[in-house]
Amino acid sequence: MSAAVALVTGAASGIGAATVARLAAEGMQVVAFDRSAAAAAGRVSVVVGDVTRQGDVDAAIAAVKGAAGPSGALKVVVNAAGVVAADDPENVDDATWERMLAVNLTGTMRVCRAAIPLLRAAGGGAIVNVASVAAFNSTPGSASYAPSKAAVVAYTRNIAYVHGVDGIRANCLCPGWTATAMAEAEMREAAAASGRSALEEQQALAARLALRRFARPEEMAACIRFLASDEASFVTGAVLVADGGGRLATSARGF
Repeated sequence: MSAAVALVTGAASGIGAATVARLAAEGMQVVAFDRSAAAAAGRVSVVVGDVTRQGDVDAAIAAVKGAAGPSGALKVVVNAAGVVAADDPENVDDATWERMLAVNLTGTMRVCRAAIPLLRAAGGGAIVNVASVAAFNSTPGSASYAPSKAAVVAYTRNIAYVHGVDGIRANCLCPGWTATAMAEAEMREAAAASGRSALEEQQALAARLALRRFARPEEMAACIRFLASDEASFVTGAVLVADGGGRLATSARGF
């Protein structure tokens, strides 16, 4: 029986780690690619590297080929690697802007570019790129981050159009607030500016959402699993917004 392989970036924490666990539990051989060493057990192999370095991306692709073996194939690519920083249009720092694009957009492009030939050779597969609801709701403090994620949406749709003929589906997940280490850091930064606690900042944000809570990483992994599965066999070039109703006009919203 051939081995179906998934490559997941940003795999050591948050949405990426939850996705690794979900895909591995469902029987896929997963290559977990991250700057930090991800947990490895059973069907998971780890590549430590950075999506901004082409050599590291090449190493991840080599690991995919090794995991597949002579009878296996790469079938799923999930780009969950990402960084965030707070800035506004008037104070955008060049280095921050370039870092947002390098990781969130160019890193995603490099992984997709390297993976597409393997997906084509396998007769097709699924790419799921993790963007953000910020791609559509560019709130204060996201002058660099939001454009980088909006570009991921556009890039993903281009893949979908060009490579549909190869049986490759490409979709975006746009998460809203999710309980990850990245979100915790953002809450601490907001708290330092406001004088409130990080918990109070999170509670205030959650109160603006229709579901009144942050998502769990596992809930985002479930969305990714759907987009990558045969259940979404006619879904490509789509954007799945999973934000707990953050864009609804609820009375609890403060903006």
